[in-house]
Amino acid sequence: QVHLVDSGGGLVQAGGSLRLSCAASGRTVSTYAMGWFRQAPGKEREFVAGINRWSGGTTYADTVKGRFTISRDNAKNTVYLQMNSLKPQDTAVYYCAATTKMTIHPSPGNYDYWGQGTQVTVSS
Repeated sequence: QVHLVDSGGGLVQAGGSLRLSCAASGRTVSTYAMGWFRQAPGKEREFVAGINRWSGGTTYADTVKGRFTISRDNAKNTVYLQMNSLKPQDTAVYYCAATTKMTIHPSPGNYDYWGQGTQVTVSS
């Protein structure tokens, strides 16, 4: 089992940057495929970015490609989401998640463990 704690959200102006962190305890993050998801009010939870087990290969939603970067620090047992050039439509609660599957899956139903979420608000 793994316990995930999300942090780093906040209020930022359009064009600004934030870095989200997902600190894991219980097992090392490299033994899971890890994903970042977001959910805006009235909308379904959607996939943002993911990183594969072991290989560290990454995948991004088209809406964030080129602006967001997911990374993993095995020594700190933490996964990060660097978000640059933020837009008002990026406003949402962001969640990290872990799956025992080998590769990233965009569907939230494939993930076994979730962080509590961190609010990101981008003002125009």
